[in-house]
Amino acid sequence: MFGLKTSKISLFSDTKKLEKDIDEFVNILSEVGLAFKSIVRTYLTHSKNGNFDEMVEKVTEMESKADTITKEIEHALYEETLIPDARSDVLRLLEHLDELIGMYQGNCYHFSIQKPNFPEEFHEDLIGLTETVVSCVESLCLTVRSFFRDTKSVRDNAHKVTYFEKESDIKFSSLARRIFNSDLNLDQKMHLRYFVEKIDRICDQAEDIADELIIYSIKRSV
Repeated sequence: MFGLKTSKISLFSDTKKLEKDIDEFVNILSEVGLAFKSIVRTYLTHSKNGNFDEMVEKVTEMESKADTITKEIEHALYEETLIPDARSDVLRLLEHLDELIGMYQGNCYHFSIQKPNFPEEFHEDLIGLTETVVSCVESLCLTVRSFFRDTKSVRDNAHKVTYFEKESDIKFSSLARRIFNSDLNLDQKMHLRYFVEKIDRICDQAEDIADELIIYSIKRSV
């Protein structure tokens, strides 16, 4: 992936525009996560409020903006003088980060279309799981930024991603167990578990990206 030789060599040659564009992309990922956290809370407390659909549409708009920035970065990368392998490495990173945005967006649409009926007794746990997942991705955003600016801090930030991923697994397992131990019909139990699992999987993707960044930051410093 990131075939970088030394932490003292800038990833880009004469301009900071690419770094700015990538920063903007990461900002969108962070904002989508924060929006998703609000969307889940709004769905559980005011699902009939029109504001919910507006929030979901806002995520779609941010996803489209991220796609536009990606295309701009792709175009700019072929005009930049980069150290060996950096072009394909940056594109691969953006692809993986874009998948995270897509996972957030997909979860939003699932709530909007399928309208799962979460009994109130599960609301607090679901909100807690969502907050942990968003914290995990926030830590990944810090890891990505540190990769381009200060590779020595990559491992510390990636460690936070791993921490929140483990916390997410614990909360997912606990909530899934509570759901299946409830008196709900089996079809509703399966439906609710599906949503809980889809949210938890966002952390798995974030941890995979963080692990890659650790490996390639080591390569960069060699």
